[in-house]
Amino acid sequence: MTTASVTMAAPRTRAAYGVLTSAAALWWSMAILGQWVFLYYIATFYGGSTLQGNFAAWTKNHMLLKGYVPGDTAGNLTFAAHALLAAVIAFGGAVQLIPWIRTHAIGIHRWNGRLFLATALAVSVTGLYMIWVRHATTGGINAIGISLNGALIILFAALAWRAVRARSIDSHRRWALRTFMVANGQWFFRVGLFAWIIVNRGPVGIGKHFDGPFIVFWNFGCYLMPLAVLEVYLRAKDLAGPRAQYAVAGGLVVLTVLMGMGIFGAYMFIWRPILALI
Repeated sequence: MTTASVTMAAPRTRAAYGVLTSAAALWWSMAILGQWVFLYYIATFYGGSTLQGNFAAWTKNHMLLKGYVPGDTAGNLTFAAHALLAAVIAFGGAVQLIPWIRTHAIGIHRWNGRLFLATALAVSVTGLYMIWVRHATTGGINAIGISLNGALIILFAALAWRAVRARSIDSHRRWALRTFMVANGQWFFRVGLFAWIIVNRGPVGIGKHFDGPFIVFWNFGCYLMPLAVLEVYLRAKDLAGPRAQYAVAGGLVVLTVLMGMGIFGAYMFIWRPILALI
């Protein structure tokens, strides 16, 4: 390769890298927005009723499977903890993604990171309890999908913690990002579900009892697909050439639009109507 060709290639490489990072920033911004909308819903609907001990108020959410069960104090408290911890995940995870915090407030980043990892573990344990003790699912393959999600959260959180203890910051960052993806699997489930419904103009593949082929697929896809997208992005950022980086950037923009549609749909058709009942 001649000196002239190297000189011309460098700006193209920098341009592609810039487009890729900008597309990623757009995705993260939409994710943070959606996370905080979800946080508002959880805090408003579950926060007040839980603090008041009015667990029966959860029955207003007709899409909730075994939220409040009369006489099941342990199960009700476990669900309350699970729901409120999900709010911590939504808030803390979004804060961890803000570059300014990592750069200018490292103390906040570190303590919030500890809280996020601990909360992710607690959400996994309470979620597994809800599935296998309380049977709060349609069962079968769906229970396996949610359980695998919980197991991956525990594994990735442990690896993120081990990496930071070893002062391997790059490895820690990658495992923390993976933890974020799987810890928000059920958020991705709701957002992806409504993006699917909007794109298809109806509940294609949902099933009368919420057991259709899309639901079965998305019980695994809601955390495995975001995880796969993250891996593709990380490899494109580190190793790929300009064409691949442009392609991945384009894919991230498409996914950002779909995620925005899903956030809008989840808010309009689930979260907003439930909040109106308070």
